[in-house]
Amino acid sequence: MGSIDADAHVVECERTFDFLDPEFEKYRPRVVTTKKGGVESSVGVVQREFWYLDNRMQPKEGNVGANTSREARELEDVGVRLAHMDDLGIDVQVLYPTLFLRPWTRNPEIEYALSRAYNRWLASIWRQAPDRLRWVVMPSLLNIDTVKAELEFGKENGACGVYVHGIEHDTPLYSKRYFPLYEAAQELDLAICFHAGNNSFLLEDMYKDDAGFAKAKLPVVASFHQLLLKEIPAMFPTLRWGYVEVSAQWVPYALNDLSIRLSRKGKDMSPTIMADNRMWVACQVTDDLDWVVKYAGESQIVVGTDYGHNDTSTEIKALRKLSEDGQVSPEVASKILEDNSRALYGL
Repeated sequence: MGSIDADAHVVECERTFDFLDPEFEKYRPRVVTTKKGGVESSVGVVQREFWYLDNRMQPKEGNVGANTSREARELEDVGVRLAHMDDLGIDVQVLYPTLFLRPWTRNPEIEYALSRAYNRWLASIWRQAPDRLRWVVMPSLLNIDTVKAELEFGKENGACGVYVHGIEHDTPLYSKRYFPLYEAAQELDLAICFHAGNNSFLLEDMYKDDAGFAKAKLPVVASFHQLLLKEIPAMFPTLRWGYVEVSAQWVPYALNDLSIRLSRKGKDMSPTIMADNRMWVACQVTDDLDWVVKYAGESQIVVGTDYGHNDTSTEIKALRKLSEDGQVSPEVASKILEDNSRALYGL
């Protein structure tokens, strides 16, 4: 029993796509390197390597954390990763993707092929450290009929959640289109995990110069508000929902706005609405946690490091800082560091 990193990452590499089924080898993403110069990313990294995926270029190195080794962040050497986790005081990490945080294809067959390969790569990693490296399965939502089988594979191979963007293929997450996903996740006891990022080329192009706030963070906040306003969690009474890598300081604003809108419908908002609807949010160590706890409740907050990345959410020592800085009581810190993540992910 120890601290749980509710948001760690694996950085995809060429080995990821060795898990492609033979008939989909034609869709293998290629690594392209610039001969000179490069493109500066939103975090100030000059990118010289890119993924060539479905006739598009995607950054390969723009969000890679220099405070982690390649062997650890790509999980080429699981032992190196575990040793670093020991140094950081982390017992368990829940792994999220990197390349697939952004929109990458509109082609259903390509989405199916690459998400399948990614899931099998993560399963192979989990088998090397089943008690310490858990992960979220990536469904192909352009192939909704395949979702249940892929979630079953994930459940059998160490997955503890389902990775979802704040918006999927220009369709809000309260759409009935996604109810089969929620039904399958509920049946298999897997959490739905909304992570910073988006899967909308429309949004990506609209905010092409945005550093990531409008296109990556706000869609997740909007999904939280929309699902509660439309009472979607009540339709799936045992399903758990997580909101990851978007800070937690927006929770008071979102819930205050929600209470006003519900009151106009003649409804009172429960003071424990997040617990009532089995919702958790991942905080950052820069959040005003006393303020957040007042609204979210001390049992609905988790914490992650964003391990392997280098952006505004990254704090590789987040778990250690939370346990030592005294911002919340030791009892609340213990819940955030372990108990709440165990509840969210069903560990």
